[in-house]
Amino acid sequence: MRFLTRSLVALFFAALSVAALGYAGASFLTAVQSRSDAPGGPGAGREREFTVRVMTVSAEDVAPVLSAFGEVRTRRSLELRAPVGGRVLELGDGVEDGAQVAQGQLLFRIDPSDAESALALAQSELARDEAELRDAERALELAAEDVAAARAQLELRERALARQEGLAERGVTTDSALEDAELAVSTARQSVVSRRQAEAQAEARRDQALSALDRQRIAVAEAERRLADTTVHAGFDGVLADIAIAEGGLVNANEQLGRIIDPQALDVSVQVSTAQYLRLIDDNGALRDTPAEVALEVAGYEITSPGQLMRAAATVEQGQSGRRLFVNLDAPRGFRPGDFVTVRLQEPALANVAMIPAASVTTSGNVLALNEGSRLEALPVTLLRRQGDSVIVALDGIEGREIVREVGPNLGSGILVRPHRDGDANAAADAMPEMVSLDADRRARLIAQVEGNSDMPDPVRARMLAQLSEDEVPAAMVERLENGDETRTQSGG
Repeated sequence: MRFLTRSLVALFFAALSVAALGYAGASFLTAVQSRSDAPGGPGAGREREFTVRVMTVSAEDVAPVLSAFGEVRTRRSLELRAPVGGRVLELGDGVEDGAQVAQGQLLFRIDPSDAESALALAQSELARDEAELRDAERALELAAEDVAAARAQLELRERALARQEGLAERGVTTDSALEDAELAVSTARQSVVSRRQAEAQAEARRDQALSALDRQRIAVAEAERRLADTTVHAGFDGVLADIAIAEGGLVNANEQLGRIIDPQALDVSVQVSTAQYLRLIDDNGALRDTPAEVALEVAGYEITSPGQLMRAAATVEQGQSGRRLFVNLDAPRGFRPGDFVTVRLQEPALANVAMIPAASVTTSGNVLALNEGSRLEALPVTLLRRQGDSVIVALDGIEGREIVREVGPNLGSGILVRPHRDGDANAAADAMPEMVSLDADRRARLIAQVEGNSDMPDPVRARMLAQLSEDEVPAAMVERLENGDETRTQSGG
């Protein structure tokens, strides 16, 4: 009896299972049949459509701007060095870093005692040499007079000899008298030679005295220069920098004590690539007359100055490539040597090109153009220049076409889009994200989901938590969170 009961119960459950399976199979077949009978056939569904901003590519003439970084340098500076060693006795008024100085202003004075003593000794030696020169000149005058007297005696002796010779011809005088006259002439001639030797020695003494006097005058001038070097003045109007001197301190000769910089004579040294350099020269290889703008960002503000490209470095520094250019600052107010600035050089204009947003060009070098069926088409472009957030491209194949201004990760060739143009009245409204209101439970669940995501960067998590705390939350973000698409949530917010 028990066996029969169990068999009937098992049979009942088996019949019930078969009935359930039959009902499920009938429901499945009905659903498949309904899907097959629906318009569009099996698998047909609503295609996702993306809203994109488009722009029309048109030809224009664009003057590219070459941007590079450079360092401000001074064209005129003066090193302040101690010409002589010694103790600093006096500092000029306001001699400190950053102080303005005028040409000829006293900077510092070194103890002049040693220089004054050296000058006094040199002047004393000069006076002695002057006295020696006067003595030599008087001796030369006396020697010249001796020579003249000896020549006069010689002339007298020669006349006496002539008389004796005349008397001898008439037989009036004796031979001994004639010989005495000849001997007297010979003695007078020897006296003239001796006096001329003395005169030559006097001339040599005078020449030596003149040479010694010239050397001593040079020594006096050197001593005076050393005395003058104990006082240092500003060579031109400028600003003091790197001042390392104090009153009473000891300095060595040629020790650098600071610099004077002319703040009105500044230029910028900027490094550019070889390709950029080639765009700045003419057919003869000379730099073009290129205007420039130099900008310095300070605490959120920008100091600018017009400039002019002046010259290029003669050599390439070791380990460097490209070319080093120098830009003259026309209005250097606010700039200082050592500032790291941005230099914008105006290149020659490019004709029949287009400037489009850089975000419209994909990583493969294509733009997405809109075709007649509101679908996207990838077109290759030739990139000519980059200009900040824009690029300059050639017009080959894209002139007059509408292209996507910002290419996102979901866009590609063949994607159906809804274009919005800048001239559309509703473009601004459509660009605003759709907002939804959340109840307390839904808001708490989404906040917990964001806080529990350990892979999300902290800045993204903080931004999303701040959005979820608002009264209205972007609907796209809520949809992505509820669908579990965390990657898109992190990237798109």
